[in-house]
Amino acid sequence: MLISRAEEFHTDDLYLDLYPVLGTPLVLKHEGFNFAGSVKLKPAVAMVTAAEDAGLLRPGATLVESSSGNLGVALSAVAASRGYRFVCVTDVRCNEVMRRQILALGAVVEVVSEPDPRTGLVGARTRRVRELRESEGYVWLNQYDNPSNWSSHLHSTGPEIAKHWPDLDVLVVGVGTTGTLTGCARYFRETRPETRIIAVDAVGSTLFGGPPAPRWIPGLGNAIRPGIMDESVVDEVVMVDEVDTVRMCRRLASSGYLLGGSTGTVVSGAQSWVRRNRPDGPVVAVSPDTGVPYLDTVYADDWVHRTYGGDTLTAP
Repeated sequence: MLISRAEEFHTDDLYLDLYPVLGTPLVLKHEGFNFAGSVKLKPAVAMVTAAEDAGLLRPGATLVESSSGNLGVALSAVAASRGYRFVCVTDVRCNEVMRRQILALGAVVEVVSEPDPRTGLVGARTRRVRELRESEGYVWLNQYDNPSNWSSHLHSTGPEIAKHWPDLDVLVVGVGTTGTLTGCARYFRETRPETRIIAVDAVGSTLFGGPPAPRWIPGLGNAIRPGIMDESVVDEVVMVDEVDTVRMCRRLASSGYLLGGSTGTVVSGAQSWVRRNRPDGPVVAVSPDTGVPYLDTVYADDWVHRTYGGDTLTAP
């Protein structure tokens, strides 16, 4: 069995000092180097394991989940290693590289193209998942409400950061399902409550009450409120426009760091917060994935021009 328990499948910690690139004291915890290519491997393993332990998953079962990409890849790897079928319900924003990764790992991909009038593409995806769940042998892990999502980070990502930065002043985490944020924040609330927790969200997301707007980069933001979301652990929220995400990704790549769209958003938000607040102690941000899946989008000039306008890459 390739993947059995989360603690058996973690890569060594990798931290990037971004001060030479940004001129801002910021360290990045990079989560992109594992078989699934993102931080989502942790909740994927934890949710499947919990379902097995509870007797919900049995041999021959079919997993079904809504994902914009990274969790779909992670669940494809876990399902393949444990002998389950997997149906990933995604939407038109899921980039082609991730879709092909999911297919290569033996899963089925369903693409939703029509958004729900109230809850957008995420709402349409979850509606389709609920339909599939009615079929015999289908099991929905439900990353939006599953406590194993956030607890996987309570027991892994949070302690990993604290091991290297016991005097951590500020932790910056991007939000989507809010699993990484909730788990890490609860860990530091229990062990070092003076650590400030900064959430980074994408403009157009309604997670923290902002107005809905089109978003084209998968990973961060949401049009629904996940059941695992816990605003009480957040000290401040920073909103980042996707144009700034693209520019930050390109800036990091020009210095040798090819990182994902979610990371560009997190770093952009972290930089702006640090410049405004000038903290005294260490600041660590979580990088969810690498930039390879985004080569046809964030790192493709024609896609950027079509999506955001011709001056995106030239304007300051």
